[in-house]
Amino acid sequence: MPGELGEKIGEGAFSDVHAWAPGQVVKLFKPQVRRRTARYEAHITRAVFEAGGPAQPVLAEVTIDGRLGMVLPRLEGPTLLQRLQADAITLQAAAEVLARLALSVHQAPTPADALSVRDYMEASLRLSDGSIPDHVAAGVMAMIDRLPPDDRLSHGDLHPGNVIMTLDGPRLVDWTGAKRGGAALDLACCRFLRTELVVESLGSPERQRALDAAMLSAYARLSGVSAAVLEAAVEAHLPIVRLFFLLGGGARPATRTRLLQRLEADVALGR
Repeated sequence: MPGELGEKIGEGAFSDVHAWAPGQVVKLFKPQVRRRTARYEAHITRAVFEAGGPAQPVLAEVTIDGRLGMVLPRLEGPTLLQRLQADAITLQAAAEVLARLALSVHQAPTPADALSVRDYMEASLRLSDGSIPDHVAAGVMAMIDRLPPDDRLSHGDLHPGNVIMTLDGPRLVDWTGAKRGGAALDLACCRFLRTELVVESLGSPERQRALDAAMLSAYARLSGVSAAVLEAAVEAHLPIVRLFFLLGGGARPATRTRLLQRLEADVALGR
């Protein structure tokens, strides 16, 4: 049966999630989101699912009042963030969930037209209207060029709020930031989100750092890559992740100022 826009059941920075048909939801992108961004997420989500990766099937793409959206199966269950906030799961168990999901992303076939970190950054900078100082942009691009190539898929926004704890197991949503980059990029995104951006979501900064350390340790064990190697790769990717966040829009003025100052320091150090 055809769906119709129902109650809003979730909201993010760039989209709203509404009930649709029975067992389905529609992720409706907000008016300010570029249409190419919405189409990219729909395409990547479908491609990852069809390749056997940990994404949902895209059941349909729709336009409602000029807003693009994609119809997805409805996932029932709390987010991993909600379980952490309710003390319904330990930090170690949550880290294991995140590490296993991350590994499943990095082992999935990469869609042929998934953008590389460099291409993604170049496209984002072209659309930034000069909001990033030229020397910062050039410095971060130089950092990207010094990184070893990694064509493996990365989710780009892997955090407890994007993990739905269903009865059939954890499910990963929100593939807007997916690109080529692999484990180092995703682990850097995780660290940035938990320790530099939304530290209040789990309470104390110490708890956030503990979750980050536990996830890196779990990923090292599962992947067979040493924690020291992963740590070095994460540190090399953090300036890139900071700039990606600024280019994504939505940063509060104080956050934007703080991150630009951090990037100035990163570039000066030639990290």
